[in-house]
Amino acid sequence: MASTPAPPQAPPKPTWDPRRPQPVFPWLRPTIRIRLTLLYGGMFLIAGILLLSIIYLLAAQAISTGNQPFFKIVSGSDIKVSSDKCAAITGMPNVPITDFNSAIAQCVDHQRQAALDNLLSRSLLALLGLAVIAFAFGYAMAGRVLSPLGRITRTARAVAGSDLSRRIELDGPDDELKELADTFDDMLERLQRAFTAQQRFVGNASHELRTPLAINRTLLEVHLSDPGAPMELQQLGKTLLATNERSEQLVEGLLLLARSDNQIIERKPVDLAEVASQAVDQVHAEAEAKGVTIRGQRKPAVVQGNGVLLERIALNLLQNAVRYNVPEDGWVEVSTEIQHGQAVLSVANTGPVVPAYEIDNLFEPFRRLRTERTGSDKGVGLGLSIVRSVARAHGGHIAAQPREGGGLVMRVTLPV
Repeated sequence: MASTPAPPQAPPKPTWDPRRPQPVFPWLRPTIRIRLTLLYGGMFLIAGILLLSIIYLLAAQAISTGNQPFFKIVSGSDIKVSSDKCAAITGMPNVPITDFNSAIAQCVDHQRQAALDNLLSRSLLALLGLAVIAFAFGYAMAGRVLSPLGRITRTARAVAGSDLSRRIELDGPDDELKELADTFDDMLERLQRAFTAQQRFVGNASHELRTPLAINRTLLEVHLSDPGAPMELQQLGKTLLATNERSEQLVEGLLLLARSDNQIIERKPVDLAEVASQAVDQVHAEAEAKGVTIRGQRKPAVVQGNGVLLERIALNLLQNAVRYNVPEDGWVEVSTEIQHGQAVLSVANTGPVVPAYEIDNLFEPFRRLRTERTGSDKGVGLGLSIVRSVARAHGGHIAAQPREGGGLVMRVTLPV
């Protein structure tokens, strides 16, 4: 017996989220520009300190004459010396010549040390000023050199938001950064062609499938309307009609999935509370038939987007919450609100226990809990894939969390 192939693994989650909030002090981040600035400024500062040390040592050596002054008095009488800088030798009558020469030597040493200290303090002030200028100049030059990287980063963020039409189009010298930008543009061009071809194929194939499915449904309904048809034929017709309806839902889901993969261009104010209420009205009959109670508080939460696609988000989440529920005394809680400057649509339900490691697989097309391919009458396996795609197209995201005791909590977060 052939072994069943292992189900495809869910793609790894990106480590960088373009919707992640920016830090409060972005200038504190250790960016390349800051590091280059510190490198250039630090090298200048070290070189300045070494140069200042050499100048100080040379100056000290040049004006140093040992402990003796340039002159000394050998003999004489009634010598009177006056000095504004050295009060110790002013008015020294009748002292030995050796004491007088020692006082002069001490005064010269003091003046020499004062000159060196003055040179050092002035040099330190000059070095500090030049260091500030060097750091500012290095920061400006690093920003000019790295400005192409900023354009590449902004373009990459736009592409991460599903806008593959953006290009860097970097001009300037033919250096490594321009080569990187041109390579990135070529990659985006190939990606856009591939995604466009894929979406066109899905759209064309879905449109082509609509016509034969509609014809099949019409023929089956005509045969089922014949009161003289045998019971076996009527049962077969009902089975084929259900299969045909499921195929039509699959085609509609593929069309919606292909359309929602793109960024929403035309946006209008849409209240998630109103969208959720309309979705509740559409699934109310099905919920009553399954004994599921729908509750929850829906506060106003206005977002900019496409109302039809946003209604599809709420409808798909509600249908899944109702269909995958407990047989008795089940409930679904639908709420909308504004949290931390973002609109949140939350759908929680009772249901089977969902392992945390299978959460990511639920958002893959044609995947269900513990089922590789479609094999259930509860849907076509595209509901959560469409929800995730529409949420991303609106600049938001969806997160699922297992409930204690069974069921899921689905939270769709959209920018207001």
